[in-house]
Amino acid sequence: MKVLVTGGGGFLGSSVVRGLAAAGHEVVSTDLRPPSVVMDVTSAEQVSQVISAERPEVVVHLASIVTPGPGSTRELEHAVDVTGTRHVLDACVAAGVRRVVVSSSGAAYGYHADNPAWITEDQPVRGNEEFAYSHHKRLVEEMLASYPSLEQVVLRIGTILGRSVDNQITALFERRRLLRIRGSESPFVFIWDEDVVAIIQRAVTGSVTGVFNVAGDGALTITEIAGLLGKPVLTVPEPVLRGALAVASRVGLSPYGPEQTRFLQYRPVLDNTRLKAVFGYTPTRTSREAFDEWRAARRSS
Repeated sequence: MKVLVTGGGGFLGSSVVRGLAAAGHEVVSTDLRPPSVVMDVTSAEQVSQVISAERPEVVVHLASIVTPGPGSTRELEHAVDVTGTRHVLDACVAAGVRRVVVSSSGAAYGYHADNPAWITEDQPVRGNEEFAYSHHKRLVEEMLASYPSLEQVVLRIGTILGRSVDNQITALFERRRLLRIRGSESPFVFIWDEDVVAIIQRAVTGSVTGVFNVAGDGALTITEIAGLLGKPVLTVPEPVLRGALAVASRVGLSPYGPEQTRFLQYRPVLDNTRLKAVFGYTPTRTSREAFDEWRAARRSS
């Protein structure tokens, strides 16, 4: 079938484009610059022109700002993540697109003290307003209810690891000591990048629709991760860390403010039961296996 991918030039997008093409689909990769078809999701006119011209059967919407670059603003991030998604959905309806596959995030659940130990898809999305990415993913998911004519597969993706993954989460593991807030083990769930690509391919071609957590089996705590890396853990009371971040961010020594303690304390831990039982995909690696393979790749590079 013909599939259009937004954000096709990014790390995940380029892998998805290659995977879909290898599976025999006609793939249109769109992004801000060539060799993708140039499409800025913040321009309703441009999005409408491209999607109406290409007439895909399925759109995989990956375009978003995960890690803001220097000079980024909250307004720009909202324009891409939220308004850009509305432009894509409106154009899909107008062009007769049958299905959209949307990359959401476990962050859409939000970082809350009353999150269940293992969070399932029936929990509400309560993304924190103080975290742009988390809040925007919540807004996007709420928006999707306004497009009932589109078949929808929404993937709430956990922390992606892969042999060449290098992002703000893996940067935490590269530090000399790992930070832990007293009283919180801050578990991580990981998903291997090749599994994410395979899941998106199945979402494009399969019959199942709905919302699915995307994570490997099990989780790793900060203490367990530190042990695997052979690094010490720095355990800090939350009020102390919050105060230090408030000062450091105010004087420009840290890009993170005091709200970051919520991210470290209350990370949503994704239950993948529905991914396996309903969507029909079992990740090839557990969270531990994904972490071990990432760690081995970093050591050999």
